[in-house]
Amino acid sequence: MDNINTQAARITRIASILVVFFTLSFQANAQAPSDKADADFIRNIYAFTLTDSRAYSWLEHLSLRVGHRLSGSTGADKAVTYTRAMLDTLGLDSVWLQPVMVPHWERGDPENVQVVGSKVLGNQQLPALALGGSVPTPAGGIGADVVEVTSWEELDGLGERNVRGKIVFFNRPMDPTRIRTFEAYGGAVDQRVYGAARAAKLGAVAVLVRSMGLRADDFPHTGTLRYDSTVALIPAAAISTNAAEQLSRALREEGRVRVSMQLNCRTLPDVLSYNVIGEIRGFEKPDEFIVVGGHLDSWDVGHGAHDDGAGCTQSMDVLRTFKRMGYKPRHTVRCVLFMNEENGLRGGLQYAAEAERKGEYHLCAIESDAGGFTPRGFSFDAEESRIKGFYERIEGFQELFDPYGIKLARGGSGADISPLKSQKGLLSGYIPDSQRYFDVHHTAADTFDTVNKRELELGAASMAALVYLIDKYAVGK
Repeated sequence: MDNINTQAARITRIASILVVFFTLSFQANAQAPSDKADADFIRNIYAFTLTDSRAYSWLEHLSLRVGHRLSGSTGADKAVTYTRAMLDTLGLDSVWLQPVMVPHWERGDPENVQVVGSKVLGNQQLPALALGGSVPTPAGGIGADVVEVTSWEELDGLGERNVRGKIVFFNRPMDPTRIRTFEAYGGAVDQRVYGAARAAKLGAVAVLVRSMGLRADDFPHTGTLRYDSTVALIPAAAISTNAAEQLSRALREEGRVRVSMQLNCRTLPDVLSYNVIGEIRGFEKPDEFIVVGGHLDSWDVGHGAHDDGAGCTQSMDVLRTFKRMGYKPRHTVRCVLFMNEENGLRGGLQYAAEAERKGEYHLCAIESDAGGFTPRGFSFDAEESRIKGFYERIEGFQELFDPYGIKLARGGSGADISPLKSQKGLLSGYIPDSQRYFDVHHTAADTFDTVNKRELELGAASMAALVYLIDKYAVGK
């Protein structure tokens, strides 16, 4: 009896040691990339995507047959129908629409912004676009003197005495010395977002904002604004960079310039729209999710090709690549085409709320919303207590991306996926070359012909490669 117990105890100890050994071996395999196998698979991802991608043809349809897709518009409805139909052709495990109520703002008739009786500019028309969410001008328009500012301090220094009854002209350019153009955008866009509210507090009757672009041209850049409900809601429009330079010169030379404005926009009641979602279920951990996505809505000028049709079709192509290559992910890989990023973020907020309600854990979410240009890398973000550990594991992937010119760095992620940060998983933003992005961003110049097929496909392949590595090594857990 004692011998039997001793042998049983010994067998139990040996079994325990073997369990620990195999567990540690699995964990090691799940944490350290196998250079040869992973390099080969990633090479196959790029080869397949560069020869058999559908991202470019999908983008062509979305751009030329659907067109711009502002939330609440018929274009947005058509985009939902089309992208769902395309996902349905891929043989995914699930494709569905997630309802979300979205704002409905319309531009109306073209804007009329004109200098009146200037010695320098005469009665020159200024290329202009109303900012998204702007109120219209009163019947008959607005005519007023213009006062120029380049900073909040300058605006506040003028005070109500010098601003009341005027049109405030915000003319702070994007900083051309910033190599990372998104940093230059971030340093100037606050005047577009908050300018109308700040100027209204001092009694301004309207605002004009220099377009958020680095190139000197005649394309005005629209974009959203935020009003302060405690003060008057005043009309707001962006003028092109060339127009901003001309208006500034006239003010310097003449001291006083008058401008008339006619905006015909309006805000209608919220309407029902949808996030478009498709997924491949994970064979091992189906209740843990890796998301790739972009936003399906776009501004109501141009085709929305770079912003963000490119990100949507790249994300769709990731799932198609996995299906066609026969890759079976450990975790569920989900493509989400978010609605209403441009003027509300309702799609991203709704998706995160539904994920929370269902108890879905997102291992990682990757967003492509910076254009369809040549891939340069990915940035990674997470809840502060976890980002260091996540990034230390991500760094192990760098050599696998070196042949493709992809750099991995800590940084931001994407607007639509940002509400998922509270889940404490990994967030990532796809980073293409951004030097040309703000030439077309939010303008009529954001058209399909500005997207290069190979650059778009390289981005889709890069996203698929990252998803593969995240899935295999469970980074984000």
